[in-house]
Amino acid sequence: MLGLMQEWPLVCHKIIDFAARQHPHREVVSRSVEGPIVRMTYADIRGRALKIAQLLDREGFEPGDRIATLAWNSGNHLEAWFGIMGMGGVYHTLNPRLFPEQIAWIMNHAADRAIFVDLTFMPLVEKLAAHVPSLRKVIVMTDAAHMPETALENVVAYEEWLKGADGDFVWNDVGEDAACGMCYTSGTTGDPKGVLYSHRSNVIHAMMAAMPDAMGIGSKDVVLPVVPMFHANAWGLGQTCPMIGAKMVMPGGKMDGESIYELLDTEKVTFSAAVPTVWLMLLHYLETTGKMLPHLNKVVIGGAACPRAITEKFEKVYGVEVIHAWGMTEMSPLGSLCTMKPEHAGKSGDALLDIKQKQGSAPFGVEMKITDDDNNELPWDGKTFGRLKVRGPAVASSYYGGAGSEQFDDESWFDTGDVAHIDEFGYMQITDRSKDVIKSGGEWISSIDLENLAVGHPEVAEAAVIGVPHPKWSERPLLIVVAKEGCSPKKDDILAFMKGKIVDWWMPDDVAFVDEIPHTATGKIKKTTLREQFAEYKLAG
Repeated sequence: MLGLMQEWPLVCHKIIDFAARQHPHREVVSRSVEGPIVRMTYADIRGRALKIAQLLDREGFEPGDRIATLAWNSGNHLEAWFGIMGMGGVYHTLNPRLFPEQIAWIMNHAADRAIFVDLTFMPLVEKLAAHVPSLRKVIVMTDAAHMPETALENVVAYEEWLKGADGDFVWNDVGEDAACGMCYTSGTTGDPKGVLYSHRSNVIHAMMAAMPDAMGIGSKDVVLPVVPMFHANAWGLGQTCPMIGAKMVMPGGKMDGESIYELLDTEKVTFSAAVPTVWLMLLHYLETTGKMLPHLNKVVIGGAACPRAITEKFEKVYGVEVIHAWGMTEMSPLGSLCTMKPEHAGKSGDALLDIKQKQGSAPFGVEMKITDDDNNELPWDGKTFGRLKVRGPAVASSYYGGAGSEQFDDESWFDTGDVAHIDEFGYMQITDRSKDVIKSGGEWISSIDLENLAVGHPEVAEAAVIGVPHPKWSERPLLIVVAKEGCSPKKDDILAFMKGKIVDWWMPDDVAFVDEIPHTATGKIKKTTLREQFAEYKLAG
């Protein structure tokens, strides 16, 4: 027997329709590339998205066409997303921090037919265009007054282009299982892999993200998505915020500590999300200026493990709740968030920080398990390490083009490549990437735990840990440190700081000091480069 409920497809343009109807005056505030702050509303965003969809449809673009964006977080970028999806197309966010050759490879793999580009990245597009045969239109997100000279063909200024439409358009009728978005993994090993989101998966993910024990935001919040829209959909905030009617504050290309503080303060931001490196810059700015955060209530920190010192400073000094999160491009991206369950009510001090070091529990819509190398499921005891596997309605079932099929099994479990343990309350903690875990004498050592501990030292700005060959134990940890400006920490001081906080056999065998630690395009520590750099490093037997 079937239920007698209406067929109401979960399609993304319903999100902006809802926002414009229920929250028409809620602002989307952007720091523009040209300089001024630009203020729009959700009603404005919808009206301009309809014009975009109308123009793309009129110019012969078809449902399923991949249309790239190379842009910072802004209201223009947001309306382009909804316009592309409303036409039936697939928005494809490109990461400008990749090498040009990587971007060209990704665009060709996706067969992008058009691109929306910020002024910042026009020189990059001019280099790329000739190497992407499928590209037939370049839309520069600026007005006629700021339009640069270019030798590219089929280039238009965004604001002038929009004048050619009246917005009298009905969203194209696509099913909820139709593709609507695309994002490529950072490709730290091998070529990047394409993740193809559906309307249904994006809508469900937006609902998951807003739940009280997830991000827990509502229409009264002012949200600053520092995490870029090209970094796994700004962690879903581009869909979640209009779905709940939250005001959005878009930072554009300025993400230094002072610029982020300016928006937090002037727009009275209550919620923000970013990777740890951004928060380190903000905290350094606050420390040097003595400024406080009177409006900010909550931050989500993900993309890399959050050092304990960041959580402690936010919560103890500035009264800001930290939600440690984990996810992947393949998961749309949220996988878990560390909000407090009733079992942990009343915890404070170090006991609370111990919990907040975990990446947290999965929201409804994410199933997870840990297994050994033979795919035997392991217990949730908070101690046993295993391969972390997930499945759910917003988790990829395969990669675009069929690459990486070995990561998906017949029961739809996706092998994340992370090593983790899960405790009896469902709190998951990443201990390493499977390729980064240090195997010493047959036992595993978590490089992430050592890095987070070392960053707590008052003279350490950043730390990374890799395994180096050892004549007896196969591998032992080497701690690589960047000192804070003006500081000269000593090896013995750092090791003494760490002693007693971890078991003795986890202690790094040596400390190496460097001026800079390499990062991937998404801000993660590039362990492959560090291993090459320290390939000849020898430890004593």
